[in-house]
Amino acid sequence: MRLPGAAPPNLVYNTGMPTPLPPSFYDRDVVETARALLGMRLVRRLEDGTTLSGIITETEAYRGQDDQACHARNGRTRRNAVMFGPPGRAYIYFTYGMHWCLNVVAGPDGFPAAVLLRAIHPLEGLDFIALRRARAERRHWTNGPAKLTQALAIDGALNGCDLTDPASPLCILPGTPPPAERITAGARVGLGATPEPWLSMPWRFTFPLELEQ
Repeated sequence: MRLPGAAPPNLVYNTGMPTPLPPSFYDRDVVETARALLGMRLVRRLEDGTTLSGIITETEAYRGQDDQACHARNGRTRRNAVMFGPPGRAYIYFTYGMHWCLNVVAGPDGFPAAVLLRAIHPLEGLDFIALRRARAERRHWTNGPAKLTQALAIDGALNGCDLTDPASPLCILPGTPPPAERITAGARVGLGATPEPWLSMPWRFTFPLELEQ
């Protein structure tokens, strides 16, 4: 199943696997990357060969140690070390003692920044996703960062994986960027007592997609 109007991935390599977005896509300011990820396709390949995927529809940018909402604000730790690495890697962390969140490292190697993937429009592996999200209505399957990781069986075992590798169990493929007029920018959510101006930075990007019935 493919989003109407979206181009299919370009198949290259002798492995026959689709070509993910290259490292250069992520090697720029994280806010720009967060916006550019809208419309791209997140792909999760399971060990049994099942492919799960969806179009990215909501992102949030977290930029460097100055950003008081960013995990790197207090420096490098074992938990956030992946954020300081090369762009295009998956930064996956556990939160509230029950949820995994998937982020994409962006910016130059050594600068801690990442894009939180908050929502996708599911395309492939719908039967598998339905089982993983059995208690939720379809419109709520993947409309939140913890819902997304639960639906696609993403956890800490994938932390640090290379999203630019066509053989990776987790990657991001090119898609169709949404028209600028369909993108909404606003403040990031769930930041608690984060001080201004970081609390109100318009670094969350969304665009709507209607689920097929």
